[in-house]
Amino acid sequence: MKKLLPLLAACLVLALSSFVFLRPTAEAGYQVGDKAADFKLKNVDGKLMSLADNKAAKGYIVVFTCNTCPFAQDYEQRVIDLNTKYASQGYPVVAINPNDAATVPGDSFAEMQKRAKEKKYAFPYLHDETQQVARQFGATRTPHLYVLTRQGNSFVVSYIGAIDDNSEDAKLVKTKYLENAMADIMVGKPAAVSSTKAIGCTIKWKKA
Repeated sequence: MKKLLPLLAACLVLALSSFVFLRPTAEAGYQVGDKAADFKLKNVDGKLMSLADNKAAKGYIVVFTCNTCPFAQDYEQRVIDLNTKYASQGYPVVAINPNDAATVPGDSFAEMQKRAKEKKYAFPYLHDETQQVARQFGATRTPHLYVLTRQGNSFVVSYIGAIDDNSEDAKLVKTKYLENAMADIMVGKPAAVSSTKAIGCTIKWKKA
């Protein structure tokens, strides 16, 4: 028994260290129904932006995305189209790049500026340099979407997840998750399907 105690202790330490190592980098983040904290992030035009800036907004379609992820690139035109469709109805897109530029140079602020200009983004493209906002939201992928709905001076999370069910080809989409959710949200109803699995590249977190 005495010989077993050191072995058991060693196993316990190994198990605990493994748990710490495998713990997700992102925090649990928001759930549907939670109030989203406001933030201030730098837009590609060099100005700081917050949710409170747009007094006319009924809500926002917040998408965590980036330049380099193939999934984000496949969904890029669909994000542009979402802004075209919903911004005029009070729900503009706000794109946020949370990737660590030291890990992925193609996601640097300068490259974000180039991408936004090249693709003629009509929506903010914000740099989450500290990754704090991505952690607050609980974003894990690019793209990862959150629909926020205004309630008084607050914004409440109404949908979390994917745009649709086909990341590779918009022509093969069978279910438009986000648009279905928006149809409910915009008439004051909870989204029938308020959460789906985000499909994309993992966010590139800063190394500890």
